[in-house]
Amino acid sequence: MSPITVIITVACYFALLLGVSWLSSRGSRGADNASFFTGSRKAPWPVVAFAMIGAAISGVTFISVPGMVAAKSYSYLQMVLGFIVGYAVISMVLVPVFYRQGLVSIYGYLDSRFGKASYRSGAWIFFISKMLGASVRFFVVCAVLQILVFTPLGIPFAVNVMLTIALIWLYTVRGGVKTLIWTDSLKSFFLIGSVVLCIVFIASYLGIGIADLPSAIAAHPGTRIWHFDDPMSGLYFWKQFAAGVFMAIATNGLDQDMMQRNMACRDSASSRKNMILSGVMQFFVVGLFLLLGTLLLLFCEHSSLAMPEKSDELFGLVATHPAIPPVVGVLFVLGLISAAYSAAGSALTSLTTSFTVDILDGQKRYDDDSLRRVRRRVHLCMSAIMGLVIIAFYYASNSDAISAVYMLASYTYGPILGLFSFGLFTNRRVRDAAVPVICVVAPVLSWCIQWALSNYTGYQTGFELLLLNAAVTAAGLGICSIKVAQTSADYA
Repeated sequence: MSPITVIITVACYFALLLGVSWLSSRGSRGADNASFFTGSRKAPWPVVAFAMIGAAISGVTFISVPGMVAAKSYSYLQMVLGFIVGYAVISMVLVPVFYRQGLVSIYGYLDSRFGKASYRSGAWIFFISKMLGASVRFFVVCAVLQILVFTPLGIPFAVNVMLTIALIWLYTVRGGVKTLIWTDSLKSFFLIGSVVLCIVFIASYLGIGIADLPSAIAAHPGTRIWHFDDPMSGLYFWKQFAAGVFMAIATNGLDQDMMQRNMACRDSASSRKNMILSGVMQFFVVGLFLLLGTLLLLFCEHSSLAMPEKSDELFGLVATHPAIPPVVGVLFVLGLISAAYSAAGSALTSLTTSFTVDILDGQKRYDDDSLRRVRRRVHLCMSAIMGLVIIAFYYASNSDAISAVYMLASYTYGPILGLFSFGLFTNRRVRDAAVPVICVVAPVLSWCIQWALSNYTGYQTGFELLLLNAAVTAAGLGICSIKVAQTSADYA
């Protein structure tokens, strides 16, 4: 695939993004703070639900899920099934609380429930986790574009990153969340469309008609979904299902990036319907990615193509193979950049919101015009920091370092899950000054427990690390708490 083809594809998609950004922001003076932070709470819930499909799929997911079929079959659907339950819990427990308090940032709940130190702790944990996680995800995409475009043209990686980050800043600086909802809808359309068309083209190359596709997929040995036979296995159903439930709650319900979109709906009831519908739709979209993964394996078998060392490389390897129609390569790039641009754009918007509202206390300190100026400066700073972090990964990272950053997300979401769970389901008042210490000590203790289990029992901690971390946090909060007469509902 030529660099010029990739550049034209990226340019066309970005032009479309700018058009959507202009159209979505022009009705609110293009710079309204309410529009940037909450979309003025006027977004139609069906649109938000469709947008959330794209919001939940990053560039890493776009590349990785089809490739994981080779090693794990369709077992990922067990976890995605848990996501649906997790979304239901978010819609019934968290969404009513956030709307009742009229929150711009969800971490404002910690202020009303525990105090300023808890509030700041939640905001800083989110900031660190989201900045690192979003940077790593975008790093993977920039690395692909470097191979396809920038290296052949002799352009260094740093220029690649700064140029791409500048484009993302340009289309998010005006409309914020209001823009993101519509660009995420665009992303969902291109993601689903590119996967469906890739399935059609690859199946056609293999001589598999649409009517024969279900039987051809079912006949492949790598399509097993359910794993009930070995409780010690990491693929065991109840482990995967429980992980899906709590991962959805932590990484969606307690993540400003994701909840910022959900809270753009008119009211709590609309937001709850959006959550349920998006969870169900995500199950079927992931199923399409896995189906594509099976076709990629069939292509390798049919063409005697050696499997790449890293399964993440499988989709790109097949999509750009000379035997495959060039349009599949274009679709691959289109799906990849739509996932990457939207994910990075939403991360920048949520980081800007959280830093401005939570850490700078901007809504209380500034009038509307001053807040707009501060918010724009913060947005620019967040863009620059993300670019620098991505460049640092490129020059200093290896597979272990990247894995460590992903593991960091499990550690950082644990304290947030523990804080919200303790606040919602107990009637105890925490000594606020102790909360930052607990949020630091809990991940350290979780790491020690994980290390001890691995070295003394051979037990390998997986997704349950999130629950362990949250439990340690909740235990610390319990130790540093006092009982009060009010119920937790009084703080909700």
